[in-house]
Amino acid sequence: MPRIAIGNHKGGSGKTAATVNLAAALAEAEHRVLVVDLDPQANASRRLGIGYGDPELTTSEVVKSGEEGVAADAIITSGWPEPYNERVHVIPARFDLENRISEAAVIGAAGRLRRALSGADDDYAATLIDCPPSLGHLTQLSLAAADRALAVVEPEYDSVEGAVRFRDFITAHAAELGSPGLAMLGYVISRVRANVGAHAFQIEGFGETFGQDQVWEPHITERAVIKDAADSASPLRVYGTSPGREMANVYQELAARLIKEVGV
Repeated sequence: MPRIAIGNHKGGSGKTAATVNLAAALAEAEHRVLVVDLDPQANASRRLGIGYGDPELTTSEVVKSGEEGVAADAIITSGWPEPYNERVHVIPARFDLENRISEAAVIGAAGRLRRALSGADDDYAATLIDCPPSLGHLTQLSLAAADRALAVVEPEYDSVEGAVRFRDFITAHAAELGSPGLAMLGYVISRVRANVGAHAFQIEGFGETFGQDQVWEPHITERAVIKDAADSASPLRVYGTSPGREMANVYQELAARLIKEVGV
């Protein structure tokens, strides 16, 4: 059962969209997946159909406790239709997750999420952890709990630099976080616009920057349907449009790569 931290030091890269849509694609392949929302903005939770005030227990309470296996008490089904709700479960977030940042200096704080998830996600094919656009305490909780990390990168300079910082932070500090085997799983290129010359230029250099074998394909193009489906808290494939099904197929191919890489 792999745990995968999905992140980028820069915001707006499309990491939450990738987390949610990869979860949907894994569900379509008949895998059970757990999404852990570790971003206080709680965008992944909302896109999965979880109302902001609905859950009693969230990642904030889970991390505050840090007790072995306590995360099991916070797992709920997504608000998506069948069969997605049977296969995609969530530990949702609220804005008060930010309160955990002030506890970073507490002894053992970085390992709280890892301890909380111990045994709680054993029955899932994969756990996807949506990180905030930061290298601070919340992201460190995710990295300490994860087996692999996946960067989502918009082909623009700042986003590429954010992915480099994410990668280099893992290389430098994984052992200190208690996860010495943590390594980059790959890089998903998102929000690609064919009419932006800088995007083509950046994509040409991805192989040199990140290693050609770690740059995943297909790339995720910037399509309005991705935002529309997110706004309506719907899986792309059931959103009811041809573009929605087309983009769902893209994420299905990326999910197949994930399955191959981690042996789901």
